[in-house]
Amino acid sequence: MKKAIRPYVLADTNWKEVKEQNYTVAVLPWGATEAHNYHLPYATDNILGEESAIRAAQIAWNNNARPIVLPTIPFGVNTGQLDVKLCMNMNPSTQYAVLKDVVQVLDHHNIHKLVIVNAHGGNNFKQMIRELSLEFPRVFVCTLNWWQVENSKEYFDEPGDHAGELETAAVMHLRPELCLPLEEAGDGKARTYKLKGLKDGWVSAQREWTRVTDDTGVGNPKAATAEKGQRFFNKATEMIAGFLQELHEADLEDLYE
Repeated sequence: MKKAIRPYVLADTNWKEVKEQNYTVAVLPWGATEAHNYHLPYATDNILGEESAIRAAQIAWNNNARPIVLPTIPFGVNTGQLDVKLCMNMNPSTQYAVLKDVVQVLDHHNIHKLVIVNAHGGNNFKQMIRELSLEFPRVFVCTLNWWQVENSKEYFDEPGDHAGELETAAVMHLRPELCLPLEEAGDGKARTYKLKGLKDGWVSAQREWTRVTDDTGVGNPKAATAEKGQRFFNKATEMIAGFLQELHEADLEDLYE
C-alpha cells in the first residue's frame, strides 16, 4: 500500500490508512474569507491557519504524537465587513452548529481532544467551548490564535491588526505568488473611536470596517519581508507543535497541577 505523504492531514490520506491509525488529537484550522488590504488574497486567514496547523502537526507527528488536521473552515465572523464586497460572513450561531457537528463525529470515534487553530480576529470560540463541554463532557476542546503564540513585536517593527506587517510577511513566506508588490498596498491607517473607554480598550464593540479603514487594512505592511515571516512562522509552529505533543501525552483526567 502506498502510504500518504502527509498522514497527519485528513484530506491527504485514505480510508485504508485512516482505519489503522490511532489518532489522539484533532486539529481544526478556522479562518475567514475577506479582503486584506489591496495586496493580500481573500484567503489569507485560511492559508495562515491551515499552514500553521499542518506544520505543527508534522513536527508533533515526527515526535510520535498522533494529531490529525481536519479540513479548514474557510468562513469567519465578518458581521462588521458586510459592506466590503464578497467578505463572507458566518454568524457565531452558525459556527457553533458547525463546531458541534465536528465534535459529535470526534466523540463518536473516540478522539477526545480538539484544538482549534484560529487565524481570524473576528472568531471567538470561548463561549462555544463552554456550551460544548456540557453536551460532550468527554471531549476536551481548546482554541488558540496562531498569531499570538509568540511575541510578534520581537520579529516585526509594527505587527499590525489586519493585513499589516505580520500577516503580510507570513503570506510572503508561504504563498509569495499570491501577494501583490508592496507598492500596491495601502498604508493600513486606521481610525479609532472617539469615546475614551473604547479607545483605551476596556469597552468593546464591533468595528464598522469601512468607517475604520479605507483600504481594509489595519497596520502598515510596508516593512514586511518573507524572511521575517519565515522566522515568526517557524517559531510559532514549533510552539504549537509542542502543545500538540503535550496534549497527545496528557491524561484528560489529570490536567491540573
